[in-house]
Formats: sequence, C-alpha cells, structure tokens
Amino acid sequence: MTLTILDGGMGRELERIGAPFRQPEWSALALMEAPEMVRQVHDGYIRAGAQVITTNSYALVPFHIGEDRFRAEGEQLAALAGRLAREAADAATGVTVAGSLPPVFGSYRPDLFRDDIAQDYLSVLVRGLAPHVDVWLAETQSSLAEARAAAAAVSGTGKPLWLSFTLRDEDLPTEGTVPQLRSGEPVAEAARLAQSLGAEAMLFNCAMPEVMAPALAAARVAVPGLRLGVYANAFGDSQDEDGAANEVVSTIRDDLDPHSYCLWADRWTAQGATIIGGCCGIGTDHIHHLADHLPKAHA
Repeated sequence: MTLTILDGGMGRELERIGAPFRQPEWSALALMEAPEMVRQVHDGYIRAGAQVITTNSYALVPFHIGEDRFRAEGEQLAALAGRLAREAADAATGVTVAGSLPPVFGSYRPDLFRDDIAQDYLSVLVRGLAPHVDVWLAETQSSLAEARAAAAAVSGTGKPLWLSFTLRDEDLPTEGTVPQLRSGEPVAEAARLAQSLGAEAMLFNCAMPEVMAPALAAARVAVPGLRLGVYANAFGDSQDEDGAANEVVSTIRDDLDPHSYCLWADRWTAQGATIIGGCCGIGTDHIHHLADHLPKAHA
C-alpha cells in the first residue's frame, strides 16, 4: 500500500516557534505580521517528511479576521498563503500544495451554515489560492452542506478536490454505533457524497484519534475503493459542545507523543487510509516520526 504523508497543524506550530499568535486571528496573524514564519513552518514540515503541505488559509474567514478585513484583504492574504506554500514546495522535490478551504462560518458549527452567502466567502479564497495550489483540501467539514458548497466553489478550477470531514467525538464509538459528522449525519452518507461530487479523496480531520478507525471502516463499506485519509487533532477533550474550534486555545492531551500517534496511524492504515498527517496539536516531530514509521510513500 502506497502512503502519502500530509503535514501537521499550522496554528500550534506557529505558536511553538514564537510567531505572532492570538485570538481571534489565530494562524492568520502570522500571515499578516510575519509571513516568513509561515514559510518556516512549511519548510519544517517538508524536512520532517511531509509530501503534502497545506496553505495557511484556514483562518482567513470573517470569523477570525472580521468582515471588513476579509472584504478588503481576504483575496490578497489568500494569495500570499498560496505563494508561501508554493515557494516552499518548489524549493523541495515531489511536494504537493493543498489549498485549505475552511468551513467559512466557523469550525464545528454546521448550525451557522448559510448556503446563500457561502459561495461569496469561498470565492474570495479560491481566487487568491488557485494560481498556487495543486489540490483543494476542504477541511473540517461538519456537514454535507458545507462539503457541497466547497465542491461547488472549486468546480471550475480544474484541480482535484479532497474532502475532509470532522467527526463527533464526545461519545467514543462502541460496537454497533454509527460514526457521524458533527452535524449528526452518518459518515456513510458523507462517503457517498464525496463519490458523487467526484472528490479524489475523502479524509477525516480535527477529531480525536479514537473515532477515526470506525469512520474509515464505515466509509470503506459505503464506497469501496474511495481513497481515504486521516489527520487527527490532539485536543485534550471532545470539542462537540465547546463551540467553534480555535475559538479558544484548547488544551492538548499528553498521551499523543510522536510514538503514540504512530500507533494510531497503524490502526488507520489497517482500515485503508493512504493519506496520513496531523491536525491541531500535531507538529513537526509527529510528522517526522510518521515519515520514518510508515512505509515510504509517493505523493
């Protein structure tokens, strides 16, 4: 089985290296005030073994930078995020750039989704990122509606789409339970949607490691042959009832050191995942261990 190594979280890694980092801007602040440190994080992940790096565009939404700044600077900042990733990838060999498309109304908040303005917001990011990315990565999608909107936003770009969903993780899976998105919609429905939208891959991200293998199994049964991936977070507690992700700086659990994370990755590859990386709290050390631990991959 050929595996692809994705990078890890951007925000916590920026914080770790001392980049400007605060709420509400989150990882967007470094893009505005110290873009060279965003490039530093990309370079660090590539050295660690990442074959796919993700643009620092996740926080470029009104939720984080405000409506006025988004309207005035959103496309320009997205273009900068794309250019920084592209330059890092081009300085290496065999590295793919994934254009991050976030849930534009806040992570973990499918209840806030507005179909009437989703394309307006997403189009700003797509215009800025499109010249620089190889693949679109619609991340932390909490509902089928969010995923449909992301697919529609990139439909005319000619670039492949990876759809990544976030999962309910308050109640850890038990035998007979149905893995669900944070909206409560079944993973099986999300897999069938990904297939119908022509997504090149379906991933699960920004949820606890414990819920990933059951979700992979459900997706594999629903759509055999669909390319699957995982990049879990390291949050200390379930985020199901905590509001939007990155609304506060959540605590990081202490039992997900790089070695332990690799053991979780073994479970995911056993369930058919061929794209493995990390989300919030998973950094360059984790990716370095993954790249050494998992069979050598080719993007």
